[in-house]
Amino acid sequence: MGAGGEGPGGADFKVWQGEAEGAGVKFATSLADLPEPSAPRLALISGRTADNPRLLTESIANGCSCIYLEKPGAPTVAELEAMATEAEAAGVEVLMGYNKNVCKYVRKTREFAETVPGSKVTFVSNNAYENTAESLGECFERNAEGMLKNMAIHELALLASFYDVNVDNIESVTADKEFSSMQTLPGPSGNDFTDFDKIKFTIKTKTGTEVSVQADRCGGTDSYAYVTDAEGNEIFRYYMPDEEDKAHVKELEAKFPTAMPYFFTQDPDYITVKERVAKHTVDGAPADGVATIGIAVDTLKVAEYLTPLLQEQLK
Repeated sequence: MGAGGEGPGGADFKVWQGEAEGAGVKFATSLADLPEPSAPRLALISGRTADNPRLLTESIANGCSCIYLEKPGAPTVAELEAMATEAEAAGVEVLMGYNKNVCKYVRKTREFAETVPGSKVTFVSNNAYENTAESLGECFERNAEGMLKNMAIHELALLASFYDVNVDNIESVTADKEFSSMQTLPGPSGNDFTDFDKIKFTIKTKTGTEVSVQADRCGGTDSYAYVTDAEGNEIFRYYMPDEEDKAHVKELEAKFPTAMPYFFTQDPDYITVKERVAKHTVDGAPADGVATIGIAVDTLKVAEYLTPLLQEQLK
């Protein structure tokens, strides 16, 4: 594990490592330590965002035919575009871990909205951080790329995937100043970090779409989406988790009592994404609903475009 082996969670990891090695799982400190692949090899990259370009290069060099890349993919658009070019030249497909693209609540909401002319969808994302300077400061430093490139990037991916939202097609963006909040707080290092602790905004596209996003670091454990009619009245709402999934959440809460609550609500959807990517790696069939690195590039461009505009509106 390196230097982190003696830190929090290190002992638990070592216990799990022993169990996994007993089942034939190989642990290595470098991709170069892996044997030559004897079957299609899938890399799952879920490290620090700044490390992703290097990890993708190493994955390609060590025989991976498909890469599952966690959001946002890279710190900047330029780096993510370079990664996409590198992977394409090597004939390696890169699919993204945007779990909400396959969420039940997203599908149900989109299906309902399509039946109501003139309706508008709002996607709501919540985390359960304590609403304190210490808790949010730690969050801001650990996720220094900012809320729109981190927590709310899933919602921006939905907009890029399903609502034709890209930088060239955005006509306007308007922050909800009554809901939104931006703070500058010290992180554990003592350095100051400025970010949104909560944000709500509406995007209008040049092609006539209107869609909203709301994200709150301290809003709780549930994410949901709702539909309003042409007069602005809410006519539909669907939660994640729904009643069907809440029993599964309770099981996970009992099994992993110290984990962040939002891990439990997202568990079924991450399983779906990973199963679809794994199946695609083996048989080549389309990974239905899973975002490509091309969608990720558009999403990251939107995040970089929106951040200074929303910051200026909230000053």
